[in-house]
Amino acid sequence: MAHHETGYSHPLIERYASAEMADIFSPRAQALMWRDLWIGLAEEARSHGADIPASAIEAMRSARETVDLKRVAVLEAELRHDVMAHVRHFAEVAPEAGPYIHLGATSCYVTDNAGLLQLQAGLRLILSRVDAALRVLGRFAERWADLPTLGYTHWQPAQPTTVGKRATLWAQDFVFDRRDVQSNLQDLRFRGARGTTGTEASFVALFGGDSGRVDDLNRTLAERFGFSAVYPVVGQTYPRKVDHRALSCLAGIGASAARFAGDIRILQSFGEIEEPFESSQVGSSAMPYKRNPMRSERVCALSRHLCTLELDAAWTASVQGLERTLDDSANRRIAIPDAFMAADAVLQLVHNVADGLVVHEPVINARLEKSLPFLVVEQMLIVGVGKGGDRQDLHERIRRHAMDARQNLDEGAETNDFFSRVESDPAIPLDVADLVALAQPHDLVGRAPEQVRAFMSEVLSPLREAMGNDRPMVDVRV
Repeated sequence: MAHHETGYSHPLIERYASAEMADIFSPRAQALMWRDLWIGLAEEARSHGADIPASAIEAMRSARETVDLKRVAVLEAELRHDVMAHVRHFAEVAPEAGPYIHLGATSCYVTDNAGLLQLQAGLRLILSRVDAALRVLGRFAERWADLPTLGYTHWQPAQPTTVGKRATLWAQDFVFDRRDVQSNLQDLRFRGARGTTGTEASFVALFGGDSGRVDDLNRTLAERFGFSAVYPVVGQTYPRKVDHRALSCLAGIGASAARFAGDIRILQSFGEIEEPFESSQVGSSAMPYKRNPMRSERVCALSRHLCTLELDAAWTASVQGLERTLDDSANRRIAIPDAFMAADAVLQLVHNVADGLVVHEPVINARLEKSLPFLVVEQMLIVGVGKGGDRQDLHERIRRHAMDARQNLDEGAETNDFFSRVESDPAIPLDVADLVALAQPHDLVGRAPEQVRAFMSEVLSPLREAMGNDRPMVDVRV
């Protein structure tokens, strides 16, 4: 998008979101949507008996692409009304159609129906982005289904899991999001031609009191613009709960993305897994050796903004009193495009990171090995009792050895000597072979590999059949 060097440029457009998403909300795209809505209204009204000449409709069609946004700006400065500025400009370039443009309609006929078209187009693009992220996360989970890694609870070492199993946790979040996006799309309806307060009074008058033709008009308008129906009742606007539901869904994507990216940031600090890092990429202006997880950090930053916009939409929905107020308009011009562009940017970054993750197996193995002795204490007690030991005495002895080994590590020891301490205690009936047998990582991950394969076959594989073709992903620009 062109901008003056001295003017403000929107970071979501200039740095993060795809041109495809930004175009959905661009001034020209909106102007063309409005013109399509006026043409559609005229054609459908004529087909249902309204006195609108075919030549007027042809004039509208011929002039559809002739949009001069600078001229619209001049008219809006004079009229103080954006829709009427576009009506006037359309009439200027299609003078024969002038008397029939916007006939029977209120401003919300174009602003709200176009808004629903934007929601529909935006959600479809977001769905494709979620699908792309799920594909790469699924591949990653399959590849690393069996690799044991240290698990964590409370940010503290816990029972081992596998790298692939952890990836299914990320993927499952996005599966939930995908269902929400689909549900939003399936439930979207058209506002239609409903009049100033939603009573359809102007269209009843246009059709000489025939209410059946008003219903037919709205049915055909909805079908024309790709919707299954109109909302059963509206005021002047479609329900702003619709906006809140859409932004709630996008905020959910932000939460999922931030959880994934946050985990990558932690794992990269451990040295276990890294996001992609290009050969010429600079990690730090002051510390050239650094490989910062900047893409994952950006996901978290943008997701935070995205999640806040759900509250914005909730407040807007809450104050739409009676048939409508106008304190939604300025807000929605900012919040809705921001949410879609932020979600678009976040999902592309998730795809980029997940598709290029680097797994450092030696580091994962070493970190697991260092904590592993502490993670088999319960099994040690069971085997020790089976060899004739007293459970309570064993527990106390093992506890003391564990605490001493932990203190040794805290003081800088490179290796965990817990097993050595246990083995050298004559009151504990466990030998080296027992301890080695207990501490096999693949035996400690439970059903994690099986769970990965079940998740792939039962959840992701069926989804793959429903997913569309991959859209080309946009390069990460910064």
